Amino acid sequence: MAPTSTPQTPFGRVLTAMVTPFTADGGLDLDGAQQLAAHLVDSGNDGLIVNGTTGESPTTSDVEKAKLVRAVVEAVGDRAHVVAGAGTNDTAHSLELARDAAKAGAHGLLAVTPYYSKPPQEGLYRHFTAIADATELPVMLYDIPGRSGVPINTETIVRLADHPRIVANKDAKGDLGRASWAIATSGLAWYSGDDMLNLPLLSVGAVGFVSVVSHLVTPELRAMLDAHLSGDVTKATEIHQKLLPVFTGMFRTQGVITTKAALAHKGLPGGPLRLPLVELSPEETEQLKHDLSHSGVQL
Repeated sequence: MAPTSTPQTPFGRVLTAMVTPFTADGGLDLDGAQQLAAHLVDSGNDGLIVNGTTGESPTTSDVEKAKLVRAVVEAVGDRAHVVAGAGTNDTAHSLELARDAAKAGAHGLLAVTPYYSKPPQEGLYRHFTAIADATELPVMLYDIPGRSGVPINTETIVRLADHPRIVANKDAKGDLGRASWAIATSGLAWYSGDDMLNLPLLSVGAVGFVSVVSHLVTPELRAMLDAHLSGDVTKATEIHQKLLPVFTGMFRTQGVITTKAALAHKGLPGGPLRLPLVELSPEETEQLKHDLSHSGVQL
């Protein structure tokens, strides 16, 4: 059974977009996934996103995706929200993934904007509505025009918010003005999907984060969130500024690449990457260590 949620925080407040651990030969590492999931929840995460971008979803099979959801739910599903990525640029395929995730025990779905095909807003509306209709699970939209090629316009977000199972949005649009209007008019639970903007988005009404850097700094993110919620703006700002080198360093290249490198140095499950992603060079690894050290994170 999923942990307790509220309409304001349907998936909790701090969630990690979890990497998918692979074995040395590139296979799915389910034991590693369970170990990593437990570590992240022990660190203070309310939930985990599996089979998302950071989970290398473009290069995992449908069968692997279902196995991963089942394994993570088994490991931490009684104390954390397990949200499964189900979005693709093919609506019919997305519906299959949504149903598979529900059968595997997921507590919610993450649905990214269809990428590459650049559908119009009516196409986005019908796509997300079809996903929400496919199961009884609550849905988090994922608005990331830098990857998908098209934004979910505020008017479309407001329309989608009328669906009883579309309850949240992961915002990686990088536009605080649009976010302000969308939060105010849609009533959706708003999650920052851009670590650099975690605190700024809280200031305009976000309820929490879907984070990549939380693989390494969940306690710090939790402290920043708690400070903000308690009204200690000065402390929240201090933590945000201390974490700036982490936010910068982890995204000098693709975040999965840096995250798996950092996990390897910390002895945590992650394993290799699947092509077309490639490992950090020695020079990039030294740069990552340098960046993280400025925030007190040692590899």
